[in-house]
Amino acid sequence: MLTVDEHPLLDLRVFISEFRKPIGELTTPFEILNWLSRENVAPVSMDETTKTKVRNLLRQGGYKPTGRGKPASEYLRQAVEKGILAAINLPVDACNAVSLQSGLPISVVDLDLVKRPLRISIAPEESEYVFNAIGQTIKLDGLLCLFDALGPCANGVKDSQRTKTSGTTTRTMSIIWGTIELPAHSEKTMKWYRTLLESAGATTIDVAPQSS
Repeated sequence: MLTVDEHPLLDLRVFISEFRKPIGELTTPFEILNWLSRENVAPVSMDETTKTKVRNLLRQGGYKPTGRGKPASEYLRQAVEKGILAAINLPVDACNAVSLQSGLPISVVDLDLVKRPLRISIAPEESEYVFNAIGQTIKLDGLLCLFDALGPCANGVKDSQRTKTSGTTTRTMSIIWGTIELPAHSEKTMKWYRTLLESAGATTIDVAPQSS
């Protein structure tokens, strides 16, 4: 269901989560909320090189992962430092907790909102999409993105508003934007991530991307 263009650094991990009821009716367990803080020592953690190596990954296509365009994992650390990282919903809270602790950017999309076929590729010039409810856009030129039949819809910086989760979401797809410069880190991150979701009652299903 997912093809991936050749990339020199990408160590991608993808899985689907299915929830027993719409996520708006679910409560995020404390065991997940507890990790929305840098004060705790997680099963998967980052080191002083993680930031640089994640930026190297996103820089490959010509994108500049700095300033407002920095990786989502860096935004999370900044939000924690400012005391503004709040709970949203079960799949997003789990994503944020794991991304914060591992240092890897992670996307979560509503699987029923994306339109097949799906692929991972570098966004061409003059690409952009709306990333929040007030209509702000992000320029995607040179950035590694998830594309569906309608265009780019997620990446390691900001996900598209049109495929984000809502209270009615029952199935999600998570994409861990890992790099081969951090050996085994993507796999360890995915295993912990899936364990957190499964402990909260979700069912997770592996997705094996195919080379395009």
